[in-house]
Amino acid sequence: MPTTSPSTSPSAISEYLDVETVNQRLDALVRQPLRPIRREAMTRYLQYFEQECAGSKALTDEAKRYIPGGVQHNLAFNYPFPIAIHKADGAYLWDVDGNRYIDFLQAGGPTVLGSNYAPVREKVVEVINSCGPVTGLFHEYELELAKLISQYMPAVEMFRMLGSGTESVMAAIRAARVFTGKKKIIKVGGAYHGWSDSMVYGLHIPGTGRHEATGIPRESSRHTQEFFPNDLAALRRKLVANRLRGGTAGVILEPVGPESGTRPVPLDFNRKVRELCDEFGALLIFDEVVTGFRLGMGGAQGYFDVKPDLTIFGKCVTGGYPMAGGVGGRREVIMAFAAGIGGNGERAYIGGTLSANPLSCVAGYYALKEMERTNAPVIAGRAGDRLTRGLQAIIEKYGLPFVAYNQGSICHLETSGVMLLDMKNPLRTMKEIKPRKHMIEEMGAAYMSQGLITLAGSRMYTSMADTDEVIDEALDRFETVLSSVEGV
Repeated sequence: MPTTSPSTSPSAISEYLDVETVNQRLDALVRQPLRPIRREAMTRYLQYFEQECAGSKALTDEAKRYIPGGVQHNLAFNYPFPIAIHKADGAYLWDVDGNRYIDFLQAGGPTVLGSNYAPVREKVVEVINSCGPVTGLFHEYELELAKLISQYMPAVEMFRMLGSGTESVMAAIRAARVFTGKKKIIKVGGAYHGWSDSMVYGLHIPGTGRHEATGIPRESSRHTQEFFPNDLAALRRKLVANRLRGGTAGVILEPVGPESGTRPVPLDFNRKVRELCDEFGALLIFDEVVTGFRLGMGGAQGYFDVKPDLTIFGKCVTGGYPMAGGVGGRREVIMAFAAGIGGNGERAYIGGTLSANPLSCVAGYYALKEMERTNAPVIAGRAGDRLTRGLQAIIEKYGLPFVAYNQGSICHLETSGVMLLDMKNPLRTMKEIKPRKHMIEEMGAAYMSQGLITLAGSRMYTSMADTDEVIDEALDRFETVLSSVEGV
C-alpha cells in the first residue's frame, strides 16, 4: 500500500519553468534562420553509421523487404537508418554492433526506473513461470494494479485497462459521449493523442486539421475540433459555439502542454480549463500517457492539483512492458465500460483479449511500487534538472539561439523549431517544414554518433538510472555536437 498520498508525495518538478520566458525564446528561435551543423562535421558524424553500425544497416535493409519502412514503430525511424538494439540496462542501450549509448529515449518515456529494471523483471518472470503471460481470464494483479492507481490518483475512482494509449483515448472519448449525450471533442492543436481516426486531426502542428488524415473518412473527425496552444479565449469560443450545436462532450489535453510540453502551459492553465469544462458541462480528459507517474506518483493532476473527469494512461502504467494502457476516472463515467456480452446498448463497448494480462498487470504493479519505494520520479527529475542546466550553459557558451528547458524528467532541446510551427501563417509554415525537419533529423543523427539516443533529436526523458556521472558524460557529448553548429 502507498505510504503517502498524492497531495503529500514529493514532486518530480523541483521548480516550475518560467513559461512566458521560455515561449518568448521559442518564438525567437522560429523567427531566426536555421543554424544547422557545419557540413564537414555532419559528414564526419554520418561516417560513424557506415563504419560502426554495419550490423544495424544490414538488418534494417533486409527488414525493408518484409516491414514497411523497415521498422515497426515510429520512434525507430532514425536518420540515416535505424539502429538495431541488442541489450538494454539502466541508463544504457547497446546495438547489435556492440556500440553503447546513453538512453534518453527510455522507450518513449515509460521506464522511469531505467531500462530492464531487475526487481520488476524478476516479478514478471515469476508470473510467467506460474501461469504464462495471458490466460483470457481474471488474474489477481488486475485488481491490485487498479487499487494502486486509485490510491495514487484519487480522481481515478475506477480503472479499465487496455492495450495502448491510442485505445485508451478512443475509449475515453466514447465514454464521454455516452455519459454527456454530446458529440464534440476539443483538443489542443499540435497534440498527439494516438492515431485513431478522430484524433488524427491537428496533429503535431496546430491548425493543420485533417492534413495528416490520409485514408480517414471526413465523417470520422467531423466532431473533432482544435484550438491553438494556451489560447483559453479560443477554447471558450469553441465551447460557446458548440453549445448551439448540441454541446461539447469533452476537452482532452496533455497537462504539461502538447507533445510532452513542447509548447509548455502556464501553471494555472489546467485549472482554468477545468473551470471552463464545468461551466459548459464538458468532461475534462487528461492524457497522462507520459506524465502519469513520471511527474510523481500522483501524476500531473497531483502536481497541478486539478481533478480531471477521465485520465488516459499508456506507457508508464506497466513500466515499459507491453499492453500498456488504460482509462480511469469518475465511477459513474467509467461504469460505461462494464464488461460483459450482450446488454441493453447503454454501455460504451470496448474490448481487447490481451488487455490486463497477468504479465502487464504484475509489471505495472511492481513498477509503481518500486517507483514509490525508490523515489524514482524525483531522482529522475533531478537528473532532468542537471541535464537542462548543462545544456543551457553550453547554449550560452557558444552563443546559440537554441532553447533548453524541462518539466522534471521531461527535457527539451529545441534547435530547429519544427514542432513549434503553426498554421497562423500557412505559406511560411509549409515552406519551412521540410528544411526544419531535416535539420532536426541531422541533429538526432549527430547525437547518436556521439553515443546519445534522443526522441526525434529534440526531447529527452531521464530516469532514476541517470546518475550525475551519466549526465555529465552526456553533456560532454552534447557539447561536441553543439560546438559544431554553423557560426560557432
